Amino acid sequence: MGGAPRRGAAGMSVSVHIQQRLGDFALDVAFDSEGGVTALFGPSGSGKTSVINAIAGLNKPDTGRIHLGGRVLYDSGDGINVPPHKRRIGYVFQEPRLFPHMSVAQNIEYGRRNQLYSTPNDGGLSVLGIAHLMERYPRDLSGGEAQRVAIARALTSQPEVLLMDEPLAALDDTRKAEFLPYLQAFVAKTSIPVFYVSHAMSEVAQLADHLVVMREGRVARSGALGQILSDPAAISDIGVREAGAIVTVTVTRANDSDGLSALATSAGRLFLPRVQAEDGATLRVRIRASDVMLSKDKPDGLSALNILPCTVTQLHEGQGPGVAVALRSGGDTLMARITRRSARAMGLRAGSSCYAVIKSVAVAPTDLGLRGGLGGGLGGTP
Repeated sequence: MGGAPRRGAAGMSVSVHIQQRLGDFALDVAFDSEGGVTALFGPSGSGKTSVINAIAGLNKPDTGRIHLGGRVLYDSGDGINVPPHKRRIGYVFQEPRLFPHMSVAQNIEYGRRNQLYSTPNDGGLSVLGIAHLMERYPRDLSGGEAQRVAIARALTSQPEVLLMDEPLAALDDTRKAEFLPYLQAFVAKTSIPVFYVSHAMSEVAQLADHLVVMREGRVARSGALGQILSDPAAISDIGVREAGAIVTVTVTRANDSDGLSALATSAGRLFLPRVQAEDGATLRVRIRASDVMLSKDKPDGLSALNILPCTVTQLHEGQGPGVAVALRSGGDTLMARITRRSARAMGLRAGSSCYAVIKSVAVAPTDLGLRGGLGGGLGGTP
């Protein structure tokens, strides 16, 4: 259940330890990533973009070091600062930034740096779905199509790391829904480490393996995505609304007569509104703590279809009336947020047995990811 992510180039670790003064803002960041998708999450102004700009060489830190695998990109002590064009880093901005006078094919070709390669060597490019767009111009593309082209252009430079700065920020909800499945498929297949900047946990939960939570220029939390989301002590850093868990499931019946899909977990079944996946597919499901009710005994006669047996592993009291309850359900971790009064009335403590009740309609399509098998402590079927 623990271990490294399934993706990411072998041995391609990224180490960032930097300090920089930007006017009145102080950036002091230290974290290490072992490949896969690392999300930098936090509110606007927390320093997320400043970090990836430093990795790209667009910002020069005052002190510190940045290592990419065995290469030193920046080291203030040794006087090393590799120019941006020599770092082999791809960058996808909030706006596609395509050349309007060039076709899609010409835009992609413009990103090529190494003419020894006739095509990008990254398998993720094939799932972007842009083959039919090659003769079009940027003015003829939707926002989601333009961003997919921007990713393809970044990949043609043969990057060793891909940086993505809130690529969904400029898209409306319709275009986000159009673009996100392509992005999910891309990050599931790519072998390139990805740094993904976002302030939207719905995106992060679908895409990331590792999470770096930033607050006011510093790293508040860093580690495996599932461990942080389901850690009751992390609620103050990620926010009450974002706390919860990610469960790996297998689709056993994608479509039944009631418009539901049946999903197998390590402890039972979940029924959710129909998912766009084939039987046998592995998905990740985000279940918010606020959407989980607890019962001491197995409930009967409820409208809720999802009832999973659990064992309490930890209770964490915050400053308000709520208690975060960490749960073990089979091989998965769940979390519930209930009142202190309810916790006392149920006699909950570490080791207590109970049942988690999850409403099917509480899990939105944005809580489903087309990938499973997360490393770093998440349970479920890999």
